[in-house]
Amino acid sequence: MLGYRGTGKSVIARILSEELGRKLYRVDDLIVQTAGKPIPEVVKQEGWPGFRKLESEIVSRVVGEARDCIIDCGGGVVLDDNNIVLLKREGKCVLLTASLSTIIRRTKKDRNRPALKEGLSFEEEQKKILADRHEKYQSAADYICDTTSRRPGETTHDIIAFFKEQGWLK
Repeated sequence: MLGYRGTGKSVIARILSEELGRKLYRVDDLIVQTAGKPIPEVVKQEGWPGFRKLESEIVSRVVGEARDCIIDCGGGVVLDDNNIVLLKREGKCVLLTASLSTIIRRTKKDRNRPALKEGLSFEEEQKKILADRHEKYQSAADYICDTTSRRPGETTHDIIAFFKEQGWLK
């Protein structure tokens, strides 16, 4: 499950996991477990490069260990091309999108999401990062679903229907 902050990755991944009876791996939770500290602390102490290195190690480990599972990736997992190569080699990538205003509404009060770019307002930061990552998200996606005005259950059922239609899910 790929997508920017606030697109619904965690909620939809959980529902997919439950509906399909598949194990769920949450990359951000595994980062916290491995580092022994919350993500804002990892970023504060290691910087974004240190966080991204740990993120890539987790993705590699999960992909290597897991089969027929749901992986809830952090929004920046697309920044390392090797992450996407690994994820696509072993499975399919679903990209969740949402409008900028929806993302801002959903994430503005979340203090567990450290700033990605310093010196910008919250709104400017979201717009810039989305634009910077757009091409990477699009090229990684096997299926794209806009969550702007949809309930998580609707999105989940569309993903399952698409996967069945493609023969990726029996």
